[in-house]
This record gives sequence, structure tokens and C-alpha cells, in this order.
Amino acid sequence: MRDIEKLGVPAIAASAANVVEYAIGYDFKYGHGMPVRYVAFPFPVAGQPKSVHRQYIEGQDLLSGKPMMTAIIDGLTAPLTEQEKISGVPDEVDIEPEFLTGSEAELQQLFRDREWTDYYPLVLPTEERVSAMLKGTSHPPEEVIKVMSNNGSPGGARPLTVEKVAVYAVMAGARPEYMPLLLAIATKAPFGNSTTSMANTIIVNGPIRKELGMNAGTNAMGPYNEANTIVGRTFTLISKIAGDLKNGISAFESQGNALQYNNLTIAENEEALPEGWQPLHVQMGYQPTDSVVTVGIGWSYISSLGEVQGSYPANLLIRDYLRSLAASGSAATVFVDPSVAGLLRNVQGFETKTALSEWFSANVEKTVASYWGNGVIATSNTALALQGLEPYAGWSKLQGDTLIKPFINPGAIQIVVVGGGVQTTWFATDFRLSRGVLVDEWR
Repeated sequence: MRDIEKLGVPAIAASAANVVEYAIGYDFKYGHGMPVRYVAFPFPVAGQPKSVHRQYIEGQDLLSGKPMMTAIIDGLTAPLTEQEKISGVPDEVDIEPEFLTGSEAELQQLFRDREWTDYYPLVLPTEERVSAMLKGTSHPPEEVIKVMSNNGSPGGARPLTVEKVAVYAVMAGARPEYMPLLLAIATKAPFGNSTTSMANTIIVNGPIRKELGMNAGTNAMGPYNEANTIVGRTFTLISKIAGDLKNGISAFESQGNALQYNNLTIAENEEALPEGWQPLHVQMGYQPTDSVVTVGIGWSYISSLGEVQGSYPANLLIRDYLRSLAASGSAATVFVDPSVAGLLRNVQGFETKTALSEWFSANVEKTVASYWGNGVIATSNTALALQGLEPYAGWSKLQGDTLIKPFINPGAIQIVVVGGGVQTTWFATDFRLSRGVLVDEWR
């Protein structure tokens, strides 16, 4: 919407009342700093029949009380009000000093009151501890890693510096040798934040796994390893604090997601890859000796019930699980135990990860009704269908029970090998992985 207004085209935003309340309140005061105008519909919008949506359009704008179309026209044509011309920092903003004083108990309570925490015990980031943490990288403390803009952070443009990452690393209990990995991960902050239950995964490849003692084997996804736990926790603290995510104010996932505590942080078990299967970072074009971290974002994850049976191979079971996922952007990440990877390679004949991804793309089917029945899909892809873009335009015209193959891009289906070979299990997820970040650049 900002890009449209930069072009000199008037624009007005329409959303459900719960989102608009945040947008014209907290975000207008502390965030974007520009007069975006809104009209508000009742909540919920998703899942309602067309007759209810028509009532919304023919009814009143919940902000102004005017007929909806009148409110939209007024929003596009009326001059700015005095309130909309306000600029600068709000008078009530309390700018925090660089250094805080108080007793241990007082500071711990302050961090809780300000939501600068994940509510696990914190290590207070004293000047001495932060200075020691900064020795883990050659990058200067004042270097800006990224500016967390309003698109990813409700708090407006917030520069994330090397020193700030060091602060969060101390709070999470990290050691200085973690810093290059944490800085690489910070380039992908903050984690997902919307009204849906978004979460992230963090996958580490290359020598850094061994350097930090990360777990790629038995219980890799569980609370059994210091590095996995602390690395994932640091990303949460970066996201919440630098991202200005406060419950019910600027973070409003209806149910939330338990993965946000640790962000499903693992190392890939490269040593257990079957012959011909490449590590994730090598698939992305990096060298095997590179240390790389990959961050993905998604919503859903399904754990397999138990061991694979010869009468129904693992690829068929995983295919069945993938049917339950939204297939937003064709994305999926399947975490398979080395025992499953071995069966898929040596018994079922998938000589590469790519071959398995292509098989899933060609064989995962779900009904049209199930596909469009997912609110994320309906929101993102209906517009593509209305523009006539295929296959979405064609799918929108099919009967609800028609089977389609929604994972149209096999390149967006990633296979990651993790686990200790104790049982033939896997996790099927809808996580979309971004390109990996070279950790070595942050040493």
C-alpha cells in the first residue's frame, strides 16, 4: 500500500476490526508514521459465506459508522485531518537509556514487564558480559545487520546491530563462539508474526555443527542439547525484542505456535546421508566445507506415528501426510530419520533428494475444496486466479471433489536428514526455506 501511495495513487486499507484496531492505534503511534486510512469489517472474515461478506460490504464501516462504500470514497478523497498530520516521536514515549540500573530482581522484573523475554530465566546482559560476547566476531558492535522495517516488525524501522545480537545472546545463555551463527541467523529476523500460527525452522549445515557441538542425531528436535536450544532461543529473543512483538498489542497470533520457543533448531545429519544425497547447503550451491544456516517459515508440522512397513513404503506414507498441508507456494520441508532416508534410497530407489522431491510434486493430491478451503491459500492465491494465472485460474473452476496436484514446484520441497536411526520416523511440514546464509562471513 505504501508503494501505491508513493506513486501518487490514493489508497485505503480494508481489514477485519481486530487488525484495524492495532493499525490505527499502536502501529500508527509508534510504527509506520504515515496516515494510512482504513475501513473495518466485522471479525471473522475468513470462513464466512458470501452472503455474510455481502452484508459487510452493504453495511457500515465499523470505524466511522458510515455506509461502507461512502467510507471508502471519503477515505480516498478527503484531505488529511490534523491527527493524520502528526509527526515525530509521541510525547509519552519513554526512550530507554543504553544502560539500566537496579538490583538483579528489579531488572529481571523490568524485562518481564517490558516483554523482553521468553519467560524462561534470563542472564542479565551486563556491559562486561556483552563485551565478552562481542569477542566471538570480528564485526564492529555498531555494524547494522539489517533494519527491521514495518513489513517484518510492528515497531517501525529498527536497526539491528551486532551489539544488540550480542545482548540477546547473553540473555539466552550463549557463548562467544556462537556469535557468527547467531549473526547469520539474525539476518532473517524477526520470526513470523500474523494472526495465524506462524513459526520458523533453523537448519545448520557444515563444520559449524561440530564446532558448536550441535545435535543432528538422537533427540535432535528435543531439549537435549545446549547449542540447539540456545541458538533457537536467541532467535526468539531477537524477534520479540528487536521486533517489538508484544502479546495482544503487536503480536496477535490467535493460538500461537510452540515452535517459537526454539524455532525447530537442528543440525542436518550429514554423516548419515545415503550415497548420492547431498546436504541441504550443497543443494543450494554452497561447498561442503562451508558453514551455512537456513531459516524457513511455515505453519504446520505432522509427526509420523511409528515405524515404516514394507507393505506401504515411506514415500507413500509421507505423501499421505503432505496432503494435509496447505501447499502454499508449493512449499514443504520433510525431516526424515537416517533410517528412513536409507529405505528411500536403497529400497525405493530415490537416488537423490531431488528425485524424491519430484516424486512428491507429481504424486501428492488433494481435493480442490480442501485446497481453497485453507484461508492462507484463499488469501494469497485467489487474486492469482482472478488474474487468469494458471494453474490457479483453472483450479478455481473445478468441482470441489476434483483432485489436483498442488505442489507444482518440486524445488520448493526440501528433504532434510536428521535423527539417530533409532526408529523409522519423520516430520512433514509446510515450511518454506529461504536461501541459506554463509556463517563464515560473520566470523
